[in-house]
Parts: sequence; structure tokens; C-alpha cells
Amino acid sequence: MTAVTAFAPARRSPLRWAQPVAVLLVAAVAVGIPLWLVAVTSVKPQAEAIKPNLSLPHHAQAGENYRQAFDQGKVVQGFVNSLLVVVPSVVLVLLLGAGAAWVFARRTGRLAGTLYALSISGLLLPPAVITIVMELRQLGLAGSRLGMIAVYTGMYLSTSIFFMTGFIRNLPEELEEAARMDGAGPARVFFQVILPLLRPVIATATIMVMLFAWSDVFYAFFVLGGGDRATLPLNLYQVANAQLYLNNWHLIFAYVVMMSLPMAAVFVVAQRRVVAGITSGAVK
Repeated sequence: MTAVTAFAPARRSPLRWAQPVAVLLVAAVAVGIPLWLVAVTSVKPQAEAIKPNLSLPHHAQAGENYRQAFDQGKVVQGFVNSLLVVVPSVVLVLLLGAGAAWVFARRTGRLAGTLYALSISGLLLPPAVITIVMELRQLGLAGSRLGMIAVYTGMYLSTSIFFMTGFIRNLPEELEEAARMDGAGPARVFFQVILPLLRPVIATATIMVMLFAWSDVFYAFFVLGGGDRATLPLNLYQVANAQLYLNNWHLIFAYVVMMSLPMAAVFVVAQRRVVAGITSGAVK
């Protein structure tokens, strides 16, 4: 009896499966309900969308709603403007963050530690909008895409440096030494050794920066101010504020869906790259 009892399979506690199920249910409710509200309202007629709810439409008119929101909301112009601002910002954040993180990870000393602390101070100190706008006006960059790119780069560079520095510190220095012995200079070591190893954290930083910058309307409002340079979120704000979409929740939510689709695609692709990068790193 003792031997049989010793080798009998242990019964799983109900809490072991109840806790993950509860977490999944809470996540599904917290994320699924807002998504369903936006999606179902975007295909309703105006009469049914005046008071948004979770019920299905009696008569769906998705094509008309999305076509009207696409034309009146200047989606193509806003999409191009968003790309011209977000893509350079992401590239600068990744390159400058990786370069600074490589130096901070390999250099020791009081000066390097002080500069590293100053570089990541942006994680704790929120950017002041008034100061940013005044500085951009002094530099002649207010109301320009270059000024908006500078703002996004400065806002997210601290986070990029913080994550990449910790990642590079765990990389073996022997790889860099082997490349130097083969005659590689600092630039070649950085682009051919360091950057390929940073693929997981680069994908994570890309998702983070693009999601925040793509949906930003606060800083874009003060820096760009609107007009022909308005991004997608700023364009939606201006259209809704001009009472063109007053009580037209079906058009507002249709615009939100179209604005979110590019970032949803980026998230899916980058998420797969994160998993692939972590797996390849573990195998190596």
C-alpha cells in the first residue's frame, strides 16, 4: 500500500487550472468588450449608433460607413503623414539607443555611470509640453515633421537605452573580440555583431514606440498643430472637433478601426520576430 501510494499520480488542485482561466476571462472581458463595441458600432446606421452598445445592428452598412469615413476623414493623407513621422522616429530610437547602450554596457567608470543615469532619466521625468514647444520655436522646428520626429525620438530614447543596455550586458564579449581580431572596426562590429543579436529587444522597442507614436494626439496637437501635416489621430480629432462627426459614432469608430489596422499588422509580425529571436538565442 505504501509503494502504491508513493507512485500514485498526485491530484491537481482546482486552483492550478482555475487561476489561468480566471486571468484569461478577465483579459478577454477587458480587451474583448471595447473591441467588440468599436467593431459593431462601426457597421451600424447612424440611428442605431447614436447610443453605442454591444448589440448587433439590425441593418449593417459597413461599406457605406467605412467609405464615408475614408473620404471625409482624409485617411490617405493622414496615413502618409503618420508614416513620415513615426518611421523615422522608430529608426532613430533604435539606432541611437543601440549605439548608446553598447557604449554604456561595455564601459565602466563614474563618467559612464553618470551619463547612463542621465540618459535613462527620461523614464522618470515626464516631458513638459510648454518647454518642448518653446524650444522647437527657438530652433525653427515648430509645426514641422522634423520637430515631431525629434520629440518622439527624445521621448522614447531613454526606454530604448534602458532595455538594450541590460540585454547587451548579458552578451559575451568574446564575439566582439573575435570580430576585432578579424580586422573589423567599431562600425562593423556594431552593425554585423551587435545589431543582429539585438533582434528580440529591437522588435519589442519597435512595437512599443510605434504603438505610442501612432496613436498620439496630445504632442502632435501642440507640435504639428494640424493642417496638411496632420497625422491620423490628429486628423480624427480635428474632424470630430469640427462637429463633422457630431453624434456620428459609426463614422468615428470606422475611422478608429482603419487607423488601428496597420498597427495590428505590425504587432502580429513583430511579435513573431520576438519569439523567433528568443528561440534562436536560446539554441545558440
